[in-house]
Amino acid sequence: MTDEQEIRTLIENWVTAVRAGDLDMVLADHADDIVMYDVPPPYDGVRGMDAYRETWPGFFEWQKAGASFALESLDVAAGADVAFAFALLRCGTAEEFEANPALRLRLTIGLRKLDGRWVVTHEHHSFPHDDVPPAVASDEIRGVLDGWSVGTAAGDLEALMEPVAEDVVSYEIDGNYTGKAAVRSVCAAGLDSSPNPISFVVPDFGLTVGGTLAVAWSNDHVTADDVETTYRATRVFRKTADGWRMVHQHLSYPARA
Repeated sequence: MTDEQEIRTLIENWVTAVRAGDLDMVLADHADDIVMYDVPPPYDGVRGMDAYRETWPGFFEWQKAGASFALESLDVAAGADVAFAFALLRCGTAEEFEANPALRLRLTIGLRKLDGRWVVTHEHHSFPHDDVPPAVASDEIRGVLDGWSVGTAAGDLEALMEPVAEDVVSYEIDGNYTGKAAVRSVCAAGLDSSPNPISFVVPDFGLTVGGTLAVAWSNDHVTADDVETTYRATRVFRKTADGWRMVHQHLSYPARA
């Protein structure tokens, strides 16, 4: 076999051993001074064979609960005595793949040749970090709110509904509505309530972001037939591949004494 073929076989056997929960085979072909950057801490890496060994029993238990670990792609490049490989693996539970079918574990492996055989000296495991920075989320959600302003003025129901999730739950001024179709009916009735264009403006809003969820709150101004009303709004957005989608909103007026 070529060096590339030897390394490919080594990694494929390692993946098989991980999936089988065979600790001895997982540790085989690894250097005593292995350094692994794993998904969980420590941030400076797992260093040495003893520390590397201790990471696996918990992972094997997680697999027994139904998680998968399967090689999807593998590329290898080898020099005379140093080589590296990078791979993508399906690593997750059925629930995780249902929520995110594109979920993949990223793997980079460094190897060196010792006494005529390849051994792993470094592993780097990671998942993409999908948290949205607050400044980016603020700009993107401002875009959603501005889009609603433009859509309201144009009487464009489809534009209003585009950022609304199918499973939205909306506490409107006049009642509670579940599902996009129900909220569509509310918006359509609102657009039809005035023969003149309606103005919807959010001058400013507060925002907190965690991962792919964001909560925004604001005082919304709506003007129809020269009558302006202001109500309080809290909205929850979820980041998807298609952009932010509103999954919940709560609208109200303050109670009057």
